[in-house]
Amino acid sequence: MPDAQETVLEINLNALKDNFEYLKSRIPKETRFLAVVKAFAYGHDAIKTAQFLEQLGVDYFAVAYTSEGLALRKAGIKTPILVLHPQVVNFSNLIEGCLEPSLYNANVLRQFIAVAEQKSLHNYPIHVKFNTGLNRLGFWENDVDLVLNELSKTKAVQVKSIFSHLAASEDLDEKSFSEQQIASFKKTANAMIEGLGFKPILHMCNTSGLLNFPQAHFDMVRSGIGLFGFGNSKKENKNLKPIASLKSVISQIHQIENGESVGYNRAYSAKGFTQTATIPIGHADGIGRQYGNGKGFVTIGGKKAPIIGNVCMDMIMVDITDVACKEGDEVIIFDRDNTAENFAGTANTISYELLTAISPRVKRIYIGDSF
Repeated sequence: MPDAQETVLEINLNALKDNFEYLKSRIPKETRFLAVVKAFAYGHDAIKTAQFLEQLGVDYFAVAYTSEGLALRKAGIKTPILVLHPQVVNFSNLIEGCLEPSLYNANVLRQFIAVAEQKSLHNYPIHVKFNTGLNRLGFWENDVDLVLNELSKTKAVQVKSIFSHLAASEDLDEKSFSEQQIASFKKTANAMIEGLGFKPILHMCNTSGLLNFPQAHFDMVRSGIGLFGFGNSKKENKNLKPIASLKSVISQIHQIENGESVGYNRAYSAKGFTQTATIPIGHADGIGRQYGNGKGFVTIGGKKAPIIGNVCMDMIMVDITDVACKEGDEVIIFDRDNTAENFAGTANTISYELLTAISPRVKRIYIGDSF
């Protein structure tokens, strides 16, 4: 690819394919693979990502909200889509889009059944979520009888899967807690299976669970961040390839004299002759103010250039005093070598937050396999 002439997020589909194949290699052949493409596919463009992954043969997609699933359906995605956090007000639209809801408490279960019955549905697929320790969403273990009782009253819905979510699967210091969660899920799932009289799909593992807890692969695994190149550990990061590179360009170079300030609120004051470069990317593009004032850095010509002063809405300024460069040169905010995880770490946050914050106004371009 030629050097960037504007701010772009370059997405490598070959790397996405490699990550998918690596993650698939870590699970039994018969285990289904669910690709999590919520939040604009972690900032990578949900439609393009899902279209490519559908060609690769994923078994399921997951999104957070109904609107995300409807956008995939509008784009022609046929693969089953699990909506992880549906809202009651959207149940009719969810059904019209042939999406499958996660039902996680008595209220949403009863209300979804009511909508399904009103529409005269039969065996509409639902997914029942149990809370085993994350304490975010989900029925409790002692809610099994309640769930089974509600389901026994209707033919409008049928349980497609039973699932839960590990709280700290990336942290092996919390291994015993994860194992407690797995044991709790097995107990609950068995009780549900006995009450239902059939075995739905069971799933619990996120990316780190897939990699660290093979005993919890069950019938399906879910992966989001792993597909995009991050394994939540130094060891697994070596086996995965970050698929996105955020690039920009130097718009202008300034010569700053001793004592002169740079940017809003005069947050940076030169302590000697300084050269600065202005780059067209800012907090409206996903590079938050927390990266300013020397915390974050970009790479120009293979050298680090720290962000100075406050991050502006549409621009950042960097110190290029010791960097040989000129206006129009390419700037790397993050790529496979200087990863999003490393960049995010400069502000004590994580790759998830950085990637999902990249604004839709940043052009996405694709390299690798065409589709």
